[in-house]
Amino acid sequence: MKTWLRNNRGFMVFMCLFGFFRLAIADWSPIPSGSMRPTLLEGDVVLMNRMAYDFKLPLTDVILAQLGTPQRGDLVTFTLPKDGVRLIKRLVAVPGDVIEMRNDKLYLNGEPAQYLAALQVAEPMEGGVTTPTIHMREMLAGDGHMMQVMPDVRALRSFGPVQVPPDHYFFLGDNRDNSADSRYIGMVPRHLLIGRAHRVLVSADIKRNWMPRWDRTLERIY
Repeated sequence: MKTWLRNNRGFMVFMCLFGFFRLAIADWSPIPSGSMRPTLLEGDVVLMNRMAYDFKLPLTDVILAQLGTPQRGDLVTFTLPKDGVRLIKRLVAVPGDVIEMRNDKLYLNGEPAQYLAALQVAEPMEGGVTTPTIHMREMLAGDGHMMQVMPDVRALRSFGPVQVPPDHYFFLGDNRDNSADSRYIGMVPRHLLIGRAHRVLVSADIKRNWMPRWDRTLERIY
């Protein structure tokens, strides 16, 4: 055993450093569902900066140092308070904000979001069927990103107003009518934030033929 360790110590050091890198500095996360369409697609693997907000003790949620401030519009990975499942959603409200939704229209601190360039498309669903979907650009408090609504899908389209408490954040999916987000899971405390997603690393069409989507490789996320 000692001989094996001596002969492979370079590899062991590499694996330890690689593990630390993934657990504390940068990581990747696969996208299994369509809750972030049209920004992220099923089969995308996103690159995530674990040090965007906090430096944590590896394998824990213990924050050793705060490195940055989460901003509205960030795409953030976090763990669910209830069961530890990892999700990725868009940050729409920070501590102190008052957030409200009226029939799919967002209001932040009393100001309504603006919706531009609406385009109707057919959204793929399970079983090979499609449903009518409207893509549009949502402008909220200086942040602009693409999102979609699905008129024929039952969803929670109105809530609030609610105020975000200290050290908590309110998240929504870009696929507004098909996303398990803060409307259902509640607001997320800062210590459960993992990192900020900023680029698609690789992508494959897992819903159909598993072929690579070369055009999405290293694509920047907005």
